[in-house]
Amino acid sequence: MNGTIQNVTILGSTGSIGVNTLDVLARHPGRYRVFALSGYRQLELLADQCRRFEPKLAVVPDEASASRLAGLLEGCPTRILAGAQGLAEIAAHEATDVVMAAIVGAAGLPAGIAAARAGKKILLANKESLVMAGKVFLDACRAGGANVLPIDSEHNAVFQCLPDGRNGVGVRRIVLTASGGPFRELPLERMAGVTAAEACRHPNWKMGRKISVDSATMMNKGLELIEAHYLFDMPDTGLDVVVHPQSIVHSMVEYTDGSTLAQLGHPDMRTPIAHALAYPERIESGVGMLQLTEVGRLDFEAPDFERFACLRLAREALRAEGAAPAVLNAANEVAVESFLAGRIGFLDICRLNERVLGRLGGEPAGACLDSVLDIDARARVEAHAFVDGVCQ
Repeated sequence: MNGTIQNVTILGSTGSIGVNTLDVLARHPGRYRVFALSGYRQLELLADQCRRFEPKLAVVPDEASASRLAGLLEGCPTRILAGAQGLAEIAAHEATDVVMAAIVGAAGLPAGIAAARAGKKILLANKESLVMAGKVFLDACRAGGANVLPIDSEHNAVFQCLPDGRNGVGVRRIVLTASGGPFRELPLERMAGVTAAEACRHPNWKMGRKISVDSATMMNKGLELIEAHYLFDMPDTGLDVVVHPQSIVHSMVEYTDGSTLAQLGHPDMRTPIAHALAYPERIESGVGMLQLTEVGRLDFEAPDFERFACLRLAREALRAEGAAPAVLNAANEVAVESFLAGRIGFLDICRLNERVLGRLGGEPAGACLDSVLDIDARARVEAHAFVDGVCQ
């Protein structure tokens, strides 16, 4: 570290990644300063964060939210912005050094592109940016000179196990680990009736509702396969998934000489956040040291593609390329939202995803941000039509 304090902008500061990022930043006040925050629904939490960290800017979804936040922040110097334009402004702001891209879903893509074009250090927790628009996003990073560091525990683990964090000569296979979620051992005949509360009850990780449901269907792991393809320039044939219930081994890299390197640690997102923030240095994260004698055992098994059909769909989308990954992501966002709202059942998530992928998955990939967003919108229309049909 050269002694210069870095300004950090957090896109999605009220979500689990954002909260954990602020926890790590608070441990290093002489190294980092919170420059800007954004939140969506949890305005009281965002107000608390603004009062504590005093960012220069805060972004909310619309003018009504801005007015409400202003009331909560009376006397606080933070300036409030609204909407997608506000997100793009803080992501690309000249005073921003580091951008934590932690907005869940497609909503995080435009601001991520803005940060890429502005050449920021991007800590990428928004996997959808690469799933929807892998080439478009990475081209923007290259053009702007942005440096992307992965935050997902699996991809951060792979990054740590690869030479210089990038795929190199001698790498044979990348293996992503998956916990199997809350339904790994649930009898198949009971899966149709599981509730949103059950799906969100992850056995190892504390996460938001959307990603918790994705973990329960293993769509999250499928999207991570697609993300790994773009992050590490690894073909589908060099990517695999293994179920590891303890969530201690976060991922592995196999080399042609027979070596396998793995990154281990507690299931706590502060570890990859701290790693990416300080890379190539190491800083304290607040996470305790791993005691393998207390863990006792590490188990691994192959994923069940009948139980986790969404993982199969994601693999098919990766192989199909084109618009298929973006279509699948859009359909899944609608499916999970509808499941959480009680409009469709748990197994309908995969049915919806498969239907929309079958209808639009053969489209060409978007060549720019606007065309990617057009494909995303069309897939959502198809997905909502499926939900409306189920609810009639």
